Amino acid sequence: MHILNIGILAHVDAGKTSLTERLLFETGVIDRLGSVDDGSTQTDTGAIERRRGITIRTAVASFTLDDLQVNVVDTPGHADFVAEVERALGVLDGAVLVLSAVEGVQPHTRVLMRSLRKVRLPTLIFVNKIDRSGARERELLADIRRRLSPYCVALNTVRDVGGPAATTRPLASMEEAAEVLAERDDGLLQLLVDGGTPGDRQVRAALARQCAGGVAHPVLFGSALTGQGIGDLLDGIGLLPATPRSPERGRRQGVRASVFAIERTRSGEKVAYLRMRAGVLRAREQLSFHRGRHEYAGRLTALTVIGSPRQRQAAAGDIVKVRGVPEIRVGDHLGAPGPAGQAHFTPPGLETVVRARVPGQESRLHAALLALAEQDPLIATRTLAGGDTSVLLYGEVQKEVIGETLARDFGVEADFEPSRPVYFERPAGTAEAVEEIQRHGPNTFMATVGLRVEPAAPGSGLTYIMGVDPGSLPAAFHRAIEESVGSALRAGPHGWPVTDVTVTLTRTGYAAPTTVAADFRGRTPIVLSKALRLAGTTVYEPCHRFEAEVPLESFGAVTGKLAVLGGVLRDTRRQDDTWLLAGQIPAAAVHEAEQRLPGLTHGEGVWWSEPSGDRPTR
Repeated sequence: MHILNIGILAHVDAGKTSLTERLLFETGVIDRLGSVDDGSTQTDTGAIERRRGITIRTAVASFTLDDLQVNVVDTPGHADFVAEVERALGVLDGAVLVLSAVEGVQPHTRVLMRSLRKVRLPTLIFVNKIDRSGARERELLADIRRRLSPYCVALNTVRDVGGPAATTRPLASMEEAAEVLAERDDGLLQLLVDGGTPGDRQVRAALARQCAGGVAHPVLFGSALTGQGIGDLLDGIGLLPATPRSPERGRRQGVRASVFAIERTRSGEKVAYLRMRAGVLRAREQLSFHRGRHEYAGRLTALTVIGSPRQRQAAAGDIVKVRGVPEIRVGDHLGAPGPAGQAHFTPPGLETVVRARVPGQESRLHAALLALAEQDPLIATRTLAGGDTSVLLYGEVQKEVIGETLARDFGVEADFEPSRPVYFERPAGTAEAVEEIQRHGPNTFMATVGLRVEPAAPGSGLTYIMGVDPGSLPAAFHRAIEESVGSALRAGPHGWPVTDVTVTLTRTGYAAPTTVAADFRGRTPIVLSKALRLAGTTVYEPCHRFEAEVPLESFGAVTGKLAVLGGVLRDTRRQDDTWLLAGQIPAAAVHEAEQRLPGLTHGEGVWWSEPSGDRPTR
């Protein structure tokens, strides 16, 4: 048995969830097709997903093709949940990128393809909805090659495209495919130059090799609604590289796995999804998990292998659901993480303040947000001055989903302030502050603390230096000071987190037996705040590196708008009938730039950006 983990990715409404339903139906996993419209699909399991008709969280289903078990990860299609998509890439062996035959290559489709090509993930392209009015074939194939990759190879064709009677059939000749593949295959190229005709088996073998390398992409037309082309797609899935399932070989290796999703049962118990990398995993074993430098132990109480529920052990390639480890979070690793286990997602760039609608529910709200952050650690929370809680997120749809989830799952109704970009502060200079125990007069805190702050290298974060004799204080007091420094830096003089700073402990003192650790925890933030005010801090705004493709006639309008939004062009290149623009723009302006681009380019513009550096706010 071989294991193949594939992802289904698409622009919203291209039909990927419907395609997953059709694959499960055609392979006998389900006996009735679900519908996105009436909320009866197999993989959109959340109430919000069913009502909105979009996929939000990663879901996993499984089917079997002869000796191949295929685990399908149905990833989100909305851009606000790109972290879910990009995180899933780390556990996949291949992907199916779904396009609509009507709408064609959408901007988000190109962003997804860019991510897939970046990690060289083997990818098939499925053109859905050939039965819809306005569907295209040859014109769209040319567009796919122009906008996604020139190395796209069609494996079937459509008769009566654009109507309910649309049907697919295999290509009569693989000559066109051979010509595309010959650019990267010397054997095929020599054969064609000599006037020979390669056989279908030879062309398919070349396609499988290039597909496995992430450089060529089979293209298949069909309809998830009618089932046309689904058989061709199932055949095409066989071109993707699978992992032989070998528990015997795995027993000689250490267990390695990565956590890529978290769910909770109705009772609140955590259920984690793991992708097995190596070794053999069984329930009841004592295991070591890693989160960065943090290591913790856990014992699985239950283990379910996706696609093989009766199986009692998991081997390399398997996706498993495990229970019994309360501390487990998305991104954790069982054993040492390998290169394939590294995440390929960008952090959120927006922040919103969340308040409980009903007074007195603030603590419940905070606990609920922490629970949601466990499902997606990129949804980070922090407590602001005054006790308010803020949440990091990607966009407005994500905010709506968080609000509805809080009400449904935790019984807490919340109000959100308008989103704002995430800023941070760096010290502008060096300064020192001291507060001592007073011999005469009141002492709110029976502790002496002196701290010096100074700028550190960008990206270094916090560096804490003990500039006094370690024996000057009990270890518990030193620990209280260091922990308080880290906590106090969450909000600087301007209210934003302070980073890239060196904090040196310069003076200490205490009065035995009166002084307790709480005295240092209370005094340290006061001294640090005073030192930061004396040194001064500069507020920085996060920036994105962007690339845009715009029609020739839209160049002036787009570059003018980018300048108004604070964007800086680094490069402009003309390519055929488009301008390629590259530069930097404040993260706060990215959403507006994306929203304005279609209007400025008559719907033809394409935008891509990622976090990249920062600059002082203007």
